[in-house]
Amino acid sequence: ENEQRYLHCSSLRICVADESSGHDFVRSSFPPNFVFVGSSTAEIMELLLNGTCNVLAADHTKVMHNEAYSNGEYFMGDRLLTKEPLAIVTRNTDREFSNIVNWVVQALFYGEERGLTKNSSLCQNYEHLPSIHASDLNFMNAVYCVGNYAEIFYSDNDNRGMNQINNGTTGMLFATPFGELDTEGDNPGVMEVSGTLFDKIRQKRLLNCGVVVPADFDGEIENLRELAGMSVDYCQTVAAALFYGDYERVNLITFPESDNSSYASLDNGTIDVLAGGRVERRHDFGSPPSLGGVQFSTPYFYGNETAGDGVSFFALATRDDDLLFTSFVNCVVLATIYAQEIGIKEKHSKRIPLASIFGSELKWALRDAISYFGRSDEIYAKHFVNSYQEMAHSFIQSICQSGIELSTQAEVVANVISDQCRDDMDKKSRENIGRNDLNSYGSPQILSFPGLSP
Repeated sequence: ENEQRYLHCSSLRICVADESSGHDFVRSSFPPNFVFVGSSTAEIMELLLNGTCNVLAADHTKVMHNEAYSNGEYFMGDRLLTKEPLAIVTRNTDREFSNIVNWVVQALFYGEERGLTKNSSLCQNYEHLPSIHASDLNFMNAVYCVGNYAEIFYSDNDNRGMNQINNGTTGMLFATPFGELDTEGDNPGVMEVSGTLFDKIRQKRLLNCGVVVPADFDGEIENLRELAGMSVDYCQTVAAALFYGDYERVNLITFPESDNSSYASLDNGTIDVLAGGRVERRHDFGSPPSLGGVQFSTPYFYGNETAGDGVSFFALATRDDDLLFTSFVNCVVLATIYAQEIGIKEKHSKRIPLASIFGSELKWALRDAISYFGRSDEIYAKHFVNSYQEMAHSFIQSICQSGIELSTQAEVVANVISDQCRDDMDKKSRENIGRNDLNSYGSPQILSFPGLSP
């Protein structure tokens, strides 16, 4: 996994299937004399078994159910080197239809979470096209008429790898591959910027970013912690990406989580982006109908609710009407996760892809975002892990200032901190991180967005 090719690795021989992402990775990482190419997974597995090669680069879900691996004859690495997320692709000229397609897929996930299966008695065909809001379509028809995700996948759980329902015990932070973002040169593909919201924000040199805060919040915004504190940091991270690293070019506006004012302000242009918004179907399509729909970025925080009971997803929300700005914001969130995935710190941000697709002036935008605010795990630790450390420090201070004799103070601190307090903090930390860890080992990644329950 360290790509070493000398000493005890000098006899390395890697088998990989032709025309696979694994082949592309191995070919770019090792000289050709280390690589043996087969036409299929079955063939390269046979090459491994007959000794032609001693390492296999392949889909781990197929390898782990091979009899040789099951018998303990081989060891599998614990880090994914390539990934191939598959999805339905729609044109970007009809966001409502794209949303409908997405929520059909979400219904399949929800069906498996709740144990709902294909049921002809509940399959309700439309006699005519309903004159209703798109969000009111019966998306569960996808399950009742065709089947849930597991039925369509048609495989036992042990052979599904990442394609299983996440139960909250493993991480879900996953950076979708960027593809080619640096399009200068022979393959120009720069998006049209002039006249867009993206262009207007750049022209006024200020990002208006809404932050959802607890309903009872009444303090300074810089004192926010946990999810709201993360949301402030993501606002500033987007600003850093937009303005050459100047993360202070952002106007932060708070909104209570108890009402709909944040989405109304996003819709009327008071804010350009909303941080800490909960991903829900009603917001995706626009609710009430007087509000336009929004687009959510890749989530940066997940709740610890049980799958099927409306797990909370928190993301950056942008309006439906500017594809360029929406794509830019999503890339910024993905960059923080990708930076964690490849293990880089701020000073190594040059390993983040260039992004001239957003214009030559913003070629370094994603690098600026990481350079000034860091990885997703660093942002998380700042507002969760550090807050528990502060709690412990405050507790110790209260004991030390209590007037109790020093020897008694030491005994109290040692006993309470080492047992109850430390256990409580560890428990809370584990509960909070849950799905908010990196999914770098092929853990379950499937989970439905809220909004499909009756």
